[in-house]
Amino acid sequence: MLTDISPQWIASSVVALLVLPVMLLTVAYLILLERKIASWTQDRIGPNRVGFSFGILPLNFHFWGLGQPLADGLKFLMKEDYTPTGTDRMLFILAPALAAIPAVIGWAVMPWGGYLRWGEDMVQVAALPINIGVIYVLAIGSLAVYGVVLGGFASNNKYSFLGGLRATAQMVSYEIPLGLSVLIVLLMTGQTDAQVIVVGQANAVWNIVYMPLLAVIFFTCSLAECNRAPFDLAEAEQELVGGYHTEYSSMKFALFFLSEYLHMITACAFFTLLFLGGWDLPLVHEPAVGGLGWVVWKCLAYGAKVLVLLALMMMIRWTLPRLRFDQLMRLAWRSLIPVTLAMLLMTGLVVAMNWPKWALLAGNVAIFAALLVIGPMIPQGSVENRRVGLAGSRFSPQ
Repeated sequence: MLTDISPQWIASSVVALLVLPVMLLTVAYLILLERKIASWTQDRIGPNRVGFSFGILPLNFHFWGLGQPLADGLKFLMKEDYTPTGTDRMLFILAPALAAIPAVIGWAVMPWGGYLRWGEDMVQVAALPINIGVIYVLAIGSLAVYGVVLGGFASNNKYSFLGGLRATAQMVSYEIPLGLSVLIVLLMTGQTDAQVIVVGQANAVWNIVYMPLLAVIFFTCSLAECNRAPFDLAEAEQELVGGYHTEYSSMKFALFFLSEYLHMITACAFFTLLFLGGWDLPLVHEPAVGGLGWVVWKCLAYGAKVLVLLALMMMIRWTLPRLRFDQLMRLAWRSLIPVTLAMLLMTGLVVAMNWPKWALLAGNVAIFAALLVIGPMIPQGSVENRRVGLAGSRFSPQ
């Protein structure tokens, strides 16, 4: 009977049934947005011809190319589902599912709309309102590597295998500074509940103001965990043909594609939760507990922040060149991990001494200044991997 079902269970079910289709539709149009951003950075027009007639309906208007994602989806469905000879068939089929499942469930704890007043009760607008939501996101995100590794291993292709090895080393390396960054935020806020962390920033100062350097590190690690450029070494076309998904086609490849963009959405939503105040907007005094109108407003504010961060990820892809693999690993082990450890010690000192939060900003500035001083003193490694001077260029002393 409905009277026996708790209001929170009903609210969580509604959020799950609404958010998942919205995210899947968002993924489709994020692909179009990325293609348009790529064309804009390269001074092209981009896809603008596919409407909704698909050559069947007598429509001459192209709707600005908004039918392109639907055409791409139909292409994935109609392509041949090819399995090469010599593959480990079971793992080859299982790998795309293992990549997609963590991406589909990782967003569940995101507090999209704060608290909703439900009669005399108060419910959270989240699909999975648990008090260890931040730890849940880290745990689910760490599972994404298995699909990539198994896909590269099961393909019986040397390029796919190398892509899987690269993905393993990269994700393991960048999970350390990512986890330390989250630990620093938990130490600063004293909470593991995602909703409480957002409420602590609402109508106040966002965490990015106190910890700007940490926010940059977290965003960098998110790019690496999502295999986004300039950290997309696991699927580098110029080196590995396509990397771990070289042998995949049709809907198996589409699942890898889907999981990458869903991980991007989850990463941006997680960044918004930790550093950008979640659903909070400056100069707007949102109540922590509100009616349905406030919930819709908060969801729109949260979604707008996530879209801005997604556009930033895409701009980075089409702006920065891909790193070399030794540069990728050196950035993690010789830069990000020592810096996050120093920031962890600094945050622990501030919390233990009960200093005001503005001391965290001073600590960020001090660590950044120390980096500028110590960085040039660090040994650069073997000469084989250094930039080769070219006569007449700005990199050559000749």
